[in-house]
Amino acid sequence: MPNAPTGRFVAALCTAAALAAVAACSETPGTANSASDDGTGIGGGATEYPLTIENCGSEVTFEAPPEKVVIMNGASVGEVESLLTLGLEDAILANVQSYGMSEDPAMVERIAALPDGGLTVNENFDVPAEQMLALEPDLVISTAASGFDPAYGFAPRDELAAVGANTLIHPANCALGAADATAEQREALENATVEDSFAFLRLLGKVFDVQDEAEAVVTGLSARIDAVESAVEGVERPTALIVYPGMSMMNANGLPAVMSGGIFDDVLHRAGTVNSFAGDTELTASLSQEQLAAADVDLLVVGGFTPGEDLDAAAQALFDAYPDWAASQTGNYVTVSDGVYLGPLNALAIEKIAQRAHPDRF
Repeated sequence: MPNAPTGRFVAALCTAAALAAVAACSETPGTANSASDDGTGIGGGATEYPLTIENCGSEVTFEAPPEKVVIMNGASVGEVESLLTLGLEDAILANVQSYGMSEDPAMVERIAALPDGGLTVNENFDVPAEQMLALEPDLVISTAASGFDPAYGFAPRDELAAVGANTLIHPANCALGAADATAEQREALENATVEDSFAFLRLLGKVFDVQDEAEAVVTGLSARIDAVESAVEGVERPTALIVYPGMSMMNANGLPAVMSGGIFDDVLHRAGTVNSFAGDTELTASLSQEQLAAADVDLLVVGGFTPGEDLDAAAQALFDAYPDWAASQTGNYVTVSDGVYLGPLNALAIEKIAQRAHPDRF
């Protein structure tokens, strides 16, 4: 979330940053080649085109690997990082996603080097329809369904399809910003895991005909996470609170944004901790001062996303404001950025959190 959005679109952006889960892209019968039932296209090897997938309720057919991709903002960075992780930067026509921090510092420079297509965002901090259509992409990727909502000034999926542009919504966010989301999609939105980050990498592998590369990346990242989980197996799990001081615009009371539920809970669990507000996917917007003060916090996980944020100072400010936390009394904190969200860097954040929570195991 590199900007502080205002107006009615803020709810969609706040939810995008606070929730993530996977909704399956199922096989479409009768097509020349289709993604597998879980939407990942697992199997490796070459993709056979035309490839047809069902993505968040829309059928999308690729005649060849996309070559002119536009990545919408959506307060995310996971989509552009996923393409970069798979070596697909040459296919990016324009990218609007960027954070100023990353679990992998090289990502910041790699993202900054991507073309922006001369695009300017509208009042809802994303690409307006007229600019998108004028760019003539062959694929537009959005982190959420709201990225194709004309109510926010964006080009709808059918209008883009009519001019030859395919569209993909991150399968984790089929229900995000979609008034017609199914019960299954809404349930999935609240139950993300790190596996959903991997599912998107595999889906991109299928679409861009880099399945072997995607599987190799997933295998390597999975091994790193497995190593952490093995190291912390059987330990007593301290409570941990993920908080983004720079995202206070997401909270109705102006408090630092506290992330819970979905992938946030999963990242903390794999790191050998438990979220102080585990399972509460509605918390970010509604958290009160009293709730935050009364939280059980053994480890403070401080997140940043803009350049120049002093996360050490932010941690100390929180300790001063909430002296009753166990973490405040021990000074126990760790800093993260994009690795706790859907994206290819979950393993890095899990390692950092686990090493701080259980230093005797590493």
